[in-house]
Order: sequence, then C-alpha cells, then structure tokens
Amino acid sequence: MTLMPEAPRLLATILPSANTVVERTTRALLHGMPGVLPIFTRVAKRGSVDPFPDGYDWEAMMQAAELLADAKPDAIIWSASKGAVIGLQHDRALVQRVRAETGLPCATSGLALLEALALLGARRVALIGPHAAEYNHRAARGLAAEGVEMVAEASLGILDNLAFASVGYDAVAGLARQVARPGVQAIILWNTNCAAAPLAAALEAETGIPLLDATALGVWGGLGAAGIPESPGPAWGGLFTLAPGGIA
Repeated sequence: MTLMPEAPRLLATILPSANTVVERTTRALLHGMPGVLPIFTRVAKRGSVDPFPDGYDWEAMMQAAELLADAKPDAIIWSASKGAVIGLQHDRALVQRVRAETGLPCATSGLALLEALALLGARRVALIGPHAAEYNHRAARGLAAEGVEMVAEASLGILDNLAFASVGYDAVAGLARQVARPGVQAIILWNTNCAAAPLAAALEAETGIPLLDATALGVWGGLGAAGIPESPGPAWGGLFTLAPGGIA
C-alpha cells in the first residue's frame, strides 16, 4: 500500500485571497487521482470592491505565477471568473505572459469555459451565481464577444466575496432549476467561490443540460494544459468526459 505518491504531477493554482472554495473543490476533484498534487497561492481580493475593476493587477498576478513556478509545476491555473467580466483577451494575455516568463503552460477558468462550450456545441447559456445580477450581465457581455449568448440568468444578490462561500448546495441547485428551460444549452455557475461541482452529475441527470462549474473548469483546463490524461471521472459531471486540448 502506497500512503503517498513518490513523485506526483503538480497543478498550481492562483486564486483570489478571500476564496475558500477553490482549494476544497480542487482537492475533492483530485482526491481519486493521488498522482496529481494541487498547490496554491493567492492574489488580493477583499470585500465587494475590486481595485482593478477593468483589468488584472499584473504585478501581483505575475509575482504569484513566479512563486508557483519555483515548484516546477506541470501547469499554472488562474481559477477565477473575472476574465469573462473584463473580457477574455485579458486571460489570453495572462496565458501568454505566464508562458513567456515561466516557461510553463497556463489555463484559466474563462478560457476553459470557451473550450468546453465549443466541445459541447453550446452557444446559448444560462449564468448563475451568488453574486448580483449585474455580475452575470457583465460576464454575458464578455462572453457575447466570444460568440456565446446568455439567454437566462439567476443570482442571489450577495456582494461580499467572502460570503459567496457560505451559499449551500440547495441554493445553488435552486438557481440551476430556475434557468433549466428549453433553449439553454449549458448552465454555468460563474463564480469560483461558490461550489457547484459536486452537484453537476445529479443536476445534469435531472435537467438534461450540462452544468459547468467555474472551479471545475479551471481544473479541467489545467489537466489538459499539463498533458495529464487522467480525469476525476463522470461522477463529477459531463465536463470530465470531455477531452481538453490544453491551453498554452
């Protein structure tokens, strides 16, 4: 019996500082993959005010990437929903900068979302989350620039980033059921500090609509970027039956 793999592959994740869901979701997703070890670092995100509302704090982001790169991971992941809100050209720039400065492949939740939607053939989506409706509408504008249309949304109106993590599974399932209607090709929980990944398989069976969790998307994209063929498996929903091409 091996209690601990001798030389695991490493998935390195940058997450917002007030986020407590990314780590527990990522660890749960990788629990059945003992040969893959998640490591983490943070960039500042506190309360309801973003000091960089229209872009990234590039100095902090690249410092975080460089610290993770010291561990020589197989890929770096930016696990956050902000990319769609400010425009996914910022995520593309992040991927390019991380690769140029660290030599490592990089994935983001936002770019993984686009890849998953393309594989699913889904262009008409519903956005849900614990945040205010305006956040979904801003994300919808960012996704519209990528050819993705938001046709429904449901939200709880919470403003504080830390409080998102206290939203329970029943509330998340309720949001998903609100938007499960004909014409919706995918339901997206677009907030990495709110957990929907454990609900995906059951809600997909109930509604017949793929459910994509922002944190799970980051892990899925990171596995692809790292060239790791293993997967958490279909118990975590249809996302993990798709083969990512990798984002580098």
